[in-house]
Amino acid sequence: MKEHFLKINAIILQLEGETLAALEDVAKVKTYKKGDFLLYQGEVCRYSFWIESGIARKFYLNEGKELTTEFLFENDLAVAFSSYVTQEPSMEFIQAMTDVSVSSIDKCAFQRIKTNFPQLIELDLLMTEYYTMWLEKRLFDFHTLDASTRYAQLLRDQPNMIKQIPLTYISSYLGISLETLSRIRAKIKV
Repeated sequence: MKEHFLKINAIILQLEGETLAALEDVAKVKTYKKGDFLLYQGEVCRYSFWIESGIARKFYLNEGKELTTEFLFENDLAVAFSSYVTQEPSMEFIQAMTDVSVSSIDKCAFQRIKTNFPQLIELDLLMTEYYTMWLEKRLFDFHTLDASTRYAQLLRDQPNMIKQIPLTYISSYLGISLETLSRIRAKIKV
């Protein structure tokens, strides 16, 4: 997956002047305070949010309980994918866990400029492929790795940021109880 991410970065760095200008014209920098929502469940996801700084999370409610599906860090794309593609109400919330700065792009505006700038079509395709691969790996890991290993991976992949995430969200993301996470953390000295 790292190779795919490098391809995405290479395309972004090689965007031609006109393409980059068109993208910058439709992008809006927004800031959200800790606890603010970028997207509510039931709302149509009309924007993609490129995380410039901070941490966000995606979650949904199941029988009144919050279930965290994804943490979003700097240089991640925050989008409720199904809602964004279909333009139907989102099943997920996207919430700022820290103060967050994003570059927000309206889907309709992006679709419009994509027709004139082929590099953006390639970028869009690569980002969709990358998200699909990430999701496939997450599902595979969720079903094949034990909770301790999944927690260790999270620590390895985001060692500084993970300290800013409440344990209740981490346990939800890992699909375990807070008590089980406490036992795992006691065994793994952070």
